[in-house]
Amino acid sequence: MTTGAILAGGRSTRFGDADKAVAPVAGVPMIRRVADRLAGTDDPVPPGADRASGGDPVVDELVVNCRPDQREAIAEALSRAPLTVRWALDEEPDLGPLAGIRNACRAATDRYAVVVACDMPFVDPSFLAALRELAAEPGVEAAVPRLDDRWYQTTQAVYETTPTADACDRALDRGDRKVLAMVDRVNETVVDDAAIRSLTTDRTFTNVNTRAERDEAQRAVAAALGAE
Repeated sequence: MTTGAILAGGRSTRFGDADKAVAPVAGVPMIRRVADRLAGTDDPVPPGADRASGGDPVVDELVVNCRPDQREAIAEALSRAPLTVRWALDEEPDLGPLAGIRNACRAATDRYAVVVACDMPFVDPSFLAALRELAAEPGVEAAVPRLDDRWYQTTQAVYETTPTADACDRALDRGDRKVLAMVDRVNETVVDDAAIRSLTTDRTFTNVNTRAERDEAQRAVAAALGAE
């Protein structure tokens, strides 16, 4: 059993005066695209188009991490979602993704959490399934991609919930809000660049931080659907 944890508690400062989590990408709120890809009910957009549209769900439930003031709009965006949605609210906001991961892991009912940022509308569900298998290997508590063998993708990774939440707590207690402060204290397997590219493309990690990037994402969706 696996929980899908979507992180949406950021302030979207580069997106303007709107919450990017619920900003539409080709007519669908961005967080809903992430949720639908985890459930296998999104548009057939690569990478992982077959699994994203009409494939088996990668997770059994969704936990959404956000601030309390975001909940109403996000709940509307996720209304009639194909998976049960639960909430991990940031009662103390603005502590960053480390606290978001901690809160989501505490709220998860499953042993493992597939963590994805809300601004990754092209997340590859097949890649997440491969990470989930790696995380379940003996002695492993996390499977974390490292793109170009340089950049840890900590907000598209799989974590064993209890040891990860404990490691987050220890880092936050030290006043360290960097996600790598937690990763350094769990038994992680690092998925290197060659392994990433054998399983997916780097588009799975695309972040939509600005309106220009949202426009580019909309063009990519339109191009993929026009190629059907």
